[in-house]
Amino acid sequence: MALVCIVTFLSLAHLLSAMPLHCELLLPQIPDNTTASKLLGKWFYIAGASQFPFHLLEMVLIDNGYLDVNPTEQEQELLINQHVTVGDKCLSSNSTYLEVSINNATLIKYAKNQRTMGKLMNSNSEEIFLIQYQMHKEKTYKGLYLYARNQNMSKTQLEEFRDRAKCLSLREEEIIYAPWQKKELCQMKETKQTIP
Repeated sequence: MALVCIVTFLSLAHLLSAMPLHCELLLPQIPDNTTASKLLGKWFYIAGASQFPFHLLEMVLIDNGYLDVNPTEQEQELLINQHVTVGDKCLSSNSTYLEVSINNATLIKYAKNQRTMGKLMNSNSEEIFLIQYQMHKEKTYKGLYLYARNQNMSKTQLEEFRDRAKCLSLREEEIIYAPWQKKELCQMKETKQTIP
């Protein structure tokens, strides 16, 4: 009997190493009264991970990009202008906003009659912005995006992103890093850093 238990444990041991032990602690961020103001400004696109093939293709094509988070007239909503460089083109979209409430911060994006929702996730650094999303088509697809205040990420910040991706069962080959090899074509205008 003991031999059967040992064999069973050893056969399942690889599952324990596949998922970080702290996954249960990775929860959506619970905003406070300073969260919205901390999110304002420019956030560089660093990496993304997705199970949805079309999103993976989009990420492969992105040379660089950033989010510009701005206040709106409604206190609980932040407008997100997304700018990406693909080849020699600058593509911009303002179809995304972030609802910041007492219970959570939800990212909502409208594209081609489809609404995608994501959650602002906790992180160990205020210098990074993690968005986790789920998309429902014929099945549920998970994804994760990493944005940062500057393009130079620490090893710890990148490791946190990879750990979060692993917790979501996203494989290493589903993670795409922005190359930032080309000049940033989408130039940013100065934005206000305060909520009206």
